[in-house]
Amino acid sequence: MEKTDKPLTRDALVSMQVIDAKGRLIGKVKDVAFAVGKIGIGLSVENEDGEIQSIGWEDVQAASDFIILKPVPQSAYQAQPQQQTQQTYQTVPLQQQSTQPLCPTCNRPLTWIPQYQRWYCYNDKKYV
Repeated sequence: MEKTDKPLTRDALVSMQVIDAKGRLIGKVKDVAFAVGKIGIGLSVENEDGEIQSIGWEDVQAASDFIILKPVPQSAYQAQPQQQTQQTYQTVPLQQQSTQPLCPTCNRPLTWIPQYQRWYCYNDKKYV
């Protein structure tokens, strides 16, 4: 293992600043989380207003002194949600699923990610 490939521990991640691909500060890592039934980890990030949002590790481009998120491609489908909430990663409640778009690949419900203003398929692990 090279010096630049050292593993990041939870203690190293907590308090790191999270920056989006355009250089804007998203917030600081408060904790590392695992979702039951899903592969990988997520970061609980607190912004300046004290709001907590979850960011999946698959959305991280680099992490060393701070965390940089991957850029969002411009060619993706960008529908506006009917109702946004304060939580960044929000699934649509069951009563609203009839209007929720489905993934064209696996035909499962997509999740709206307000931070990136894009629909995401957790099954295929990709933006649509």
